[in-house]
Amino acid sequence: MSTTRHLVNRRRRLATVATAPRTDSAPVQEPQPGAAAGPEADAGPGAPDAGTAAEAPEPTNKAADGSAAAGEPAGDERPRSRLLRLRVRLPAVLCAATVLLGASAAWAFTSAAALRDDPTRQNTALTDISRTSEVKGQITEAVGAVFSYTYASPGKADLAAQKYLTGKAVQQHKDMLAEVRAQAPKQKQVLTTTVTESGVELLDGDRARLLVFADQRNTRTGKAEETTYAAAMFAVDAVRRGDTWRIAAIDTFTR
Repeated sequence: MSTTRHLVNRRRRLATVATAPRTDSAPVQEPQPGAAAGPEADAGPGAPDAGTAAEAPEPTNKAADGSAAAGEPAGDERPRSRLLRLRVRLPAVLCAATVLLGASAAWAFTSAAALRDDPTRQNTALTDISRTSEVKGQITEAVGAVFSYTYASPGKADLAAQKYLTGKAVQQHKDMLAEVRAQAPKQKQVLTTTVTESGVELLDGDRARLLVFADQRNTRTGKAEETTYAAAMFAVDAVRRGDTWRIAAIDTFTR
């Protein structure tokens, strides 16, 4: 069976050589009997014919699914690469967001602290009308009492000082009226202080600061009666003790 197939293949080749045009003068060498005729001669019974082998399909550059060339990444590799880039970028985005949130929190905390420390936010002089009226009335009375003096009853001024003064205002008051106390018995002097206007500059709980305008009349009732007038402007710091506002400091705006 194999010899017959060999003869058939040999005849086909001879027929092809005989009919093909010759392009050179070299003689055609006829294969010797019994010599190997090429790969076809060694083929077994199940080997394909030469013509059948020539018709084998040529390999293509495309993959079996026809979607991409052999050098390109598979379709499932592209989403994987995008996912990898997303994983790399996500920590940086989260870090930037954390920094922004921290800066915002610090700014909010600083702004809130500034608002709490701002005196204008704590000043209720314009909103607490009843407390403003209370401190204004009591300090007006206190200023008139402690800055008035009569030679006939010096103890009255001392009682007023004990009632309306506290803190460093006690010593300030003594220094301010020292000259009046010294001259009053000789000149029979009477000092009267009347508050003409006052305003609450600051009111914060039990603390207040007021600006006071006052007229002072100084009368000497000795041999020749003489009266002088003067205007005064000063500020007082007041504190509340129980139901009474007291003068804690006196500011005459002098250096």
